[in-house]
Amino acid sequence: MTAAPALRRRRILHVLYRFDIGGLENVIVQLVNRLPPDRFEHAVMALTEVTAFRQRVTRDDVEFIAFNKQPGHAFALYPRIHRFIRTWRPDVVHSCNLAALEVTPLAWLAGVPTRVHAEHGWDVSDPVGANRKNQLIRRVYKHFVNHYVTVSKDLARYLTGPVGITADKVSLIPNGVDTDAFRPAQGVKEGIAGCPFAADQCWLVGTVGRLQTVKNQIALARAFVLLMQRHPAARRDMRLLIIGEGPARAQIETILAQGGVADLAWLPGAREDVAVILRQLSCFVLPSFAEGTSCTLQEAMAAALPVVATAVGGTPDLVQDGVTGTLIEVDNDGALADALWHYHANPAVAAAHGSSGRECIAAGYALDGMVARYAALFNQTGRDPAERNSAEQN
Repeated sequence: MTAAPALRRRRILHVLYRFDIGGLENVIVQLVNRLPPDRFEHAVMALTEVTAFRQRVTRDDVEFIAFNKQPGHAFALYPRIHRFIRTWRPDVVHSCNLAALEVTPLAWLAGVPTRVHAEHGWDVSDPVGANRKNQLIRRVYKHFVNHYVTVSKDLARYLTGPVGITADKVSLIPNGVDTDAFRPAQGVKEGIAGCPFAADQCWLVGTVGRLQTVKNQIALARAFVLLMQRHPAARRDMRLLIIGEGPARAQIETILAQGGVADLAWLPGAREDVAVILRQLSCFVLPSFAEGTSCTLQEAMAAALPVVATAVGGTPDLVQDGVTGTLIEVDNDGALADALWHYHANPAVAAAHGSSGRECIAAGYALDGMVARYAALFNQTGRDPAERNSAEQN
């Protein structure tokens, strides 16, 4: 009697524009590290570059490939991309966001049975999804996608509305949080390496994210200046931390300097110790123009921080105004300043909102649940790996 051939692991090819620090990229890291290694193997394809962020992947059997794409369409790279896909023979191509959609026809042409496309947030140049060209691109490429994943209800409505995807082809899988790594501070706060402000003596308000227009840290800088003008007593202990790097840094620094509060703020650039930093904060701010489901917002809530966030994208699905945080309008400096002062002046309210936020994350956004849903999706769509084994032997 001939033994049945052993099933090889299901191959997942993750495709994205750039593999660098970011919420989407962190989800890829979580999936690669946490999907069962005896059932899944992975490769990560970046159309532009793979940075040192790859070091967050703890598995040593993951292939990374960067195509160093220049600005514009990737037509010239299509032959190389197609050859790689045919050579690696993935069972699933998991493309992420608009820039990676152009790979899906190549995956179809290469015979990849399952093409899953994930939308993690709005495009920087199209923060509400109104751009007709972007809608048209998505409608054209939908014929090469088996299934879609979105991280928020508004993105799901966008796909089933203007883009015309049928609801049965769209799954809502919010980003997950490691609630063991992102947890509240216990006892005296330990401080932040390199930070000029003592966490146990200051009321630290902070944000984490790439410094770019869509994240709108510029509004936080303006609101901080305004708050100090309205409440000079806040200078005694309130300090601002803006964690991240990007093109908006110069403008943020100018606003703080001209407002006379540069000495009350710390902008250390990108950091690897975000979980530690969040435990030292007193309040977290997400002032974005647009969001899917923000990983850093979820992480801040898991750390039991009261949050002030703009009511955009998937944020209102996550933050219950007056219960787990405070929702404000976009670019409303006065409302942001007032919300921060309210938490500063009412520590019991801040603590209650932070505690409720932690409960919300633990109940509905745990990392293991997200990983399990992706595992089910990657397994149930397309051909079974056993079929691939049989095809490869023939």
